[in-house]
Amino acid sequence: MITGFAFSPNNPPRPVDSEAAARFLEDLADSTGEPGYFLWLHFDLAHAGAVRWLERHTRLPHGFYEALGSPARSTRVERDDEALVAVVNDVMFDFDFDASDLSTLWIGLERGLVVTGRQQRLRSIDALRTRIKRGESLHSPLQLLDYLLHEQCDVLTDIVRQVTQRADAIEDRLLAGRSSVQRTALGALRRLLVRLQRLMAPEPASLFRLLQHPPLWVSAGDLQALREVNEEFLVVLSDMASLQERIKLLQEEVAAAVSEATNRSLFMLTVMTVLALPINILAGLFGMNVGGIPLAQDENGFWIIAASILAFAGVATWWVTRHRKD
Repeated sequence: MITGFAFSPNNPPRPVDSEAAARFLEDLADSTGEPGYFLWLHFDLAHAGAVRWLERHTRLPHGFYEALGSPARSTRVERDDEALVAVVNDVMFDFDFDASDLSTLWIGLERGLVVTGRQQRLRSIDALRTRIKRGESLHSPLQLLDYLLHEQCDVLTDIVRQVTQRADAIEDRLLAGRSSVQRTALGALRRLLVRLQRLMAPEPASLFRLLQHPPLWVSAGDLQALREVNEEFLVVLSDMASLQERIKLLQEEVAAAVSEATNRSLFMLTVMTVLALPINILAGLFGMNVGGIPLAQDENGFWIIAASILAFAGVATWWVTRHRKD
């Protein structure tokens, strides 16, 4: 167990260790009669004994342990009888603007108990621990979930803002005609947005079911806060979809610019080939060592051939220039 806090009304949060948490869990049925009295336990799931401790001392639903082993990591909040099972995604503590720097936080909530577990350090949990250590209290288990969802929404908003700034810089270089615009940068941004939308966007079906049929211990105020954070997610996801469409258009513009540059190079190569064609033909014909070559004995033969080549080249240049203007 990384950390644990006991919350009670009109009292600051009290840190607890694993032994105190085990005693609290034994008396959980008696200690939850007072509203606002609950326990938060945070675990490092990379440790082999964490799950065994939870199975031995808590009564978390089977869905929580299924979520731990499930490959599906998308954000969701589901009801399991009178408990809640949530999966929240956040950036790692050393986030470096990469799609692989996302990690999952598993949450189990029931009356009087909140259990969270992760495998890598997450910013939202560290920020919450700091605030609680400073004396900030929580009045219900669902308020902790609401805080984590708000933190996830803030992270999405900040990432969308940074991606927008990078897209603006790329668009400015593209409009300026600079060759430094690379499709790989746009592709990386688009992949990041797609992964964020797939992992960090709450599943609307599960959240809708929870809002319609919440557990009995969930208060109306907590449900309203959950609705508000859901609306914030909808706004951020709308901005993210618009940004993805914008990046897609930029990719098409870059592809069109690359295609135009390639066509221009092929055109110049074709022009040079056409202009050099008469020279190659005449040089090949008059370079054959056979009898009967015209102007072989004429003292002005070289100049006649040179003039013929220049005439052919001039006619080809005129023809290419006229079609180029068209």
